[in-house]
Amino acid sequence: MDTEMAKKVTAMFDHRRLNRSGSSLFTAFAATVMALIVFTIVLISNLSLGDVSAEVLTIEIKTVVPYLPLSSEKEPSQGKSFSIQQKITVNENPLQVIEVFSGRGVSEKFQQRATEFLRDDCDVSFMMTWISPAEFFGKREVLSVESVFKSHPRGCLIILSSTMDSPQGFRILKPFLDRGYRVMAVTPDLPFLLKETAGESWLEEIQTGKRDPGKIPLAQNLSNLMRLAFLFKFGGVYLDTDMIVLKSFKSLRNVIGAQTLEPVSRNWTRLNNAVLVFDKNHPFLLKCIEEFALTFNGNVWGHNGPYLVSRVARAVEGTSGYNFTILTPPAFYPVNWVEIEKLFKVPRTEKDSKRVEVKVREMHKRSYGLHLWNKFSSKFEIEQGSAMDNVVSDHCVICEKVSVS
Repeated sequence: MDTEMAKKVTAMFDHRRLNRSGSSLFTAFAATVMALIVFTIVLISNLSLGDVSAEVLTIEIKTVVPYLPLSSEKEPSQGKSFSIQQKITVNENPLQVIEVFSGRGVSEKFQQRATEFLRDDCDVSFMMTWISPAEFFGKREVLSVESVFKSHPRGCLIILSSTMDSPQGFRILKPFLDRGYRVMAVTPDLPFLLKETAGESWLEEIQTGKRDPGKIPLAQNLSNLMRLAFLFKFGGVYLDTDMIVLKSFKSLRNVIGAQTLEPVSRNWTRLNNAVLVFDKNHPFLLKCIEEFALTFNGNVWGHNGPYLVSRVARAVEGTSGYNFTILTPPAFYPVNWVEIEKLFKVPRTEKDSKRVEVKVREMHKRSYGLHLWNKFSSKFEIEQGSAMDNVVSDHCVICEKVSVS
């Protein structure tokens, strides 16, 4: 698909045209056909385990085209079994969910605890969120924490979580504390984090029933919002708990990673919010919070997460004051969710063995992190002698065997 064709395709999805198009059968059919064409091209471009490059993307955006999720990337159907879905068990009553993140009780001094913990002597300040019960913070999540300290022995990691801010959570993190690593779980004070941002009014609307929280668990969308608000207040690096850090982040500043590229122009088509590296008070983060509050949709998977940062980046890139860098997929997403299984299995053929070997070599050379796509890979065992087995060995500090849990 050449550049002109790509422009025509994206134009068809302009939200203003969609809003005016009504329920025309022709429009629905055309949109479906074009979505399938785009999906096919993107999927083919991502199936290869060969060529990778973590170069910076330089593109010019003149119009804002909201991203519509591909059918294959929507939330998996209830009929499919992905253990990660079962872990989101925070009470789905919106008011009770908000209460969990209200900062009352154990986290009344959230600002003080966070500020004192994230001192200037932290080489790099990391943060994660955890919305599931502490008992589900398993070996894979622990491996993510290990990889942070393997590459940043003098780094700091704060986990925003009401369930991990508990005796059980402390026991999980104690092996790191015993080894002198700086990690802390703290119940987030959401009203404080959102104060004087557009998120403050959104929170009030959710609490008073003026805004529909949608069918997607509210805690999941709060995780999307909290990472933005925390980075805006404190700055640092946000990581998903299924991200394996492969090398130091010290050289990164105001960075977000692309997940996919358009196969011909090599311009990015999707960003992802699994890794965010931003300074305190960065305007991109504030704009993302505003977009969250303005366009919140609790019924569309990804709308308030990866699709949100993609929309905002398209809107502000090239605008004065919005200084940030978009890195190509190899930086944080060197293996896509379709191919991730190959890292967990021992190659069965010489051809597969060579392809995996090339991919791993390139990852260690050019990638800052490896996203495990737990939604899809949580069912895979790590086979002894597989690429993931080697990644675990190379980036652990406690080094207990990792499996599905």
